Amino acid sequence: MSTDHQQARVSLGARLRELRAEVTGRELAARLGWPQSKVSKLETGRQTATPSDLAQWAEATGHPGVAGELQARLEGLESHTRSWRRQLRAGHKPVQDALLVEYERSTELRAWQSSMVVGLLQTPDYARSVFSGFATLHRSPRDLEEAVRARIRRQDLLYQSGRTFHIVMWEAALHAGVCPPAVLAAQLDRLVGVIGLDTVRLGIVPFGAQVSVPPGPGFWIYDDRLAIVEDWHAELWLDDEPSLTVYQRVWDALRESAVYGSTAHRLISRARAQVAPF
Repeated sequence: MSTDHQQARVSLGARLRELRAEVTGRELAARLGWPQSKVSKLETGRQTATPSDLAQWAEATGHPGVAGELQARLEGLESHTRSWRRQLRAGHKPVQDALLVEYERSTELRAWQSSMVVGLLQTPDYARSVFSGFATLHRSPRDLEEAVRARIRRQDLLYQSGRTFHIVMWEAALHAGVCPPAVLAAQLDRLVGVIGLDTVRLGIVPFGAQVSVPPGPGFWIYDDRLAIVEDWHAELWLDDEPSLTVYQRVWDALRESAVYGSTAHRLISRARAQVAPF
């Protein structure tokens, strides 16, 4: 068994343990009609759960809504590539729930986005437009409202001490028409307010800025343990040191070309003026 596989199985076990926090392992085993040893083995990563095990676990712990998230984690054990087709089988909300776990585990989060406003800073209407577009692209269940609520709920972390969000976006993300003009105007107003948060450092790479690497796909780095990279067909979840080092270098290079504070504010205001009078 590979080290990556075992680490992923341990991570899944930790998530199972979180879900049963309100009951003991013995109580859960009794509810499921399992030996207590099976509960222990699943939680410690010594045994791989089946899809049926995960569905029963979610139901017995009072969290039936996370069954899709757990299934996505199970299917990702053998690979760093998590296809959108597989992840979105149960809709967008389970994907948002899985990401929340990684946000909560992290204290320093770094992001790059070139094509749209990052999810953590999106307004509900902007997020709804984005989810709608991807649901159409991937022919996935349109659980738009549940997905929007999950994404917006994650934004509570912006107002909690103990985490730092360092976000860099290309100026193009401020202009992308992924939503109606009035929605984009409100989204840009939201970004202006974010600049003042003490947990957020927002940088914008201007059009025409000299960059040492091309503005590529969006990604997040969670502490120094995980990078999640977005592509059209899949997400890449990378936790090996060589891959993390590459994405850290990319992020550092793009950050060096970004502007902050009042200069970033001016770029946002310029984009906002182009969608006036909303």
